[in-house]
Amino acid sequence: MNTSKNIGQAAAASGVSAKMIRHYESVGLLPSARRTEAGYRLYNESDVHMLRFVRHSRDLGFSIDQISELLALWHDRGRSSRRVKELAQTHLQELQRKLDDLLAMKATLETLVQNCHGSDRPDCPILARLADPASVVSPPPARSKTAGLKRGAGLP
Repeated sequence: MNTSKNIGQAAAASGVSAKMIRHYESVGLLPSARRTEAGYRLYNESDVHMLRFVRHSRDLGFSIDQISELLALWHDRGRSSRRVKELAQTHLQELQRKLDDLLAMKATLETLVQNCHGSDRPDCPILARLADPASVVSPPPARSKTAGLKRGAGLP
C-alpha cells in the first residue's frame, strides 16, 4: 500500500498550501522532499505531521526562525521544556508589544475620526494631524530578522 502523497495531497491533509510547502523547503525550514523519478515531490505521514506542526506554529504567529527552533526541540527527545517555554514567553511578550502598539494607534485614530466633521468643508483634523510635523507619531519598532513572514500575505 502506497501511503506517499503528492504535494497537493500533502497540502490538503496539512492545511499548508503547496506554494508554502515549497517555500518552507527553500528556506530550510523543512527538509527537501523525496522525489519520484519524474521529479515530483512525495510526502509521507510524518512529513504531513510536520507540516501541521508548522501550520499550527504559524497560526500562533511564530517566525520562521522560531519555528525552526521549535521543530528541532520537538524532534529532540532529550530536550528540556525550559527552552520551549522561553521561546513561547518571548513570543508572547512580542505579541503584547504589538498589541499595545495597535491599541495606541486605534485610540489615536478613533480620536481623529471623532473630531472630523466629515462634511463638505475642506478642513480635516485627520489630514492636519498627518501633515503636522509636531505630531509625528513614533514609528512602530523595526521588525527583527526573526519576525518571519506575516500571516495573510499568501501564507497558509
